[in-house]
Amino acid sequence: MNHPAISAATRAQQLDPATLGQRLRHARKQLGWTLAGLGERAGVSITTISRAERGQLALGYENLAALARALGMDLGTLFANADRAGAGAASGPVVTRAGEGVVYRGLSLSYEFLATGVDAKPITPMLGTVHARTFNGPQDFARHPGAEFVHVLSGAICVHFENGEQVRLARGDSLYFDSRLGHAYVTVSRQLARIVGVSTNESELMARARQGAQSA
Repeated sequence: MNHPAISAATRAQQLDPATLGQRLRHARKQLGWTLAGLGERAGVSITTISRAERGQLALGYENLAALARALGMDLGTLFANADRAGAGAASGPVVTRAGEGVVYRGLSLSYEFLATGVDAKPITPMLGTVHARTFNGPQDFARHPGAEFVHVLSGAICVHFENGEQVRLARGDSLYFDSRLGHAYVTVSRQLARIVGVSTNESELMARARQGAQSA
């Protein structure tokens, strides 16, 4: 049975830190939480949340994902609309036309989040431009539960891991890894690298595998 394609709910837009901050504050207040309450649940400092809500700080993916999880929201919902009632599960194919994602410039990447009108996705698909040119040390690492996949569309990148590994990827190369391991992307080509990225939350299968490894 064929289903009509559903157009992505979010038109092309550049989401600035001030707008994201307003959405974070709205979502937090919907739950009746204080900054301290959200910080405790997300594992993010009160200062970071406060500055983000006031639009004074561009959050990296690690903090974005942690805050969305604590608020019980899909990242796409956070970027499309802070009101949980504004998004829902997909009932058919969801199309995001070229340039219709929601763009947010983080600490080292500019993300174009895709399918943002669909809530509770098992994956977070995105396009990215890696604008970091240097690796500055452990403070650059991002960590979040689940797994991550990246495919290089153009340019070249180096992915630094907290275990000391460095993986260089050129156009057409791809990489899959456990995203609980600290990682940082750096462009190593003349032009800024463009990537396709997919991140997941930790599945039950992954959790069991991790627990088995810890008990071995």
